[in-house]
Amino acid sequence: MWRIWRLFDPVRVMVVQGVFLFAVAVMIHLILLSTNKFNWLDGPKAAPAKTALTVPATVPTATLSVKS
Repeated sequence: MWRIWRLFDPVRVMVVQGVFLFAVAVMIHLILLSTNKFNWLDGPKAAPAKTALTVPATVPTATLSVKS
């Protein structure tokens, strides 16, 4: 094991590892904040309010049948 540390500077390795772990932690927290379930700052987003008047998605057209 001591031969590995002769190849790499231990201080530089620990600094790079700390920066990497901090970046991973920030990324995980930002991903969690972008979800609806795990957003601890805003809380879950409210569902859209339902209105009393419902409008159908398509309006049926009246068909006239002409018999001769």
